[in-house]
Amino acid sequence: MPIQTIARYRVKPSGIEKVKRAIAEFVPYVRANEPGTKLYLAWQSQDDPTRFVHFFIFENEAAHKAHASSPAVKKFEAAYGPELSEGDVVFTDYEAIATNLS
Repeated sequence: MPIQTIARYRVKPSGIEKVKRAIAEFVPYVRANEPGTKLYLAWQSQDDPTRFVHFFIFENEAAHKAHASSPAVKKFEAAYGPELSEGDVVFTDYEAIATNLS
């Protein structure tokens, strides 16, 4: 069963560009190396550029575990971690109930 997750966090204003560079490096890795990660979106708030949201769809629990344990995730965490301004990243899993995607 697919796993849909949203991750939310806020960074210090001084860390915005660093985090954006880390995202720009990380997402192509996911695309190239994680076939079980069916969707990975990263958004930055227009109203508050220190706020980021990531949306993932993993094919199954094995794909989720493969993603979470990858060296690229550890590298990404090392980049954004020191820039967090409101505690840890908050991860929330969701169940899809409707979509316009085929």
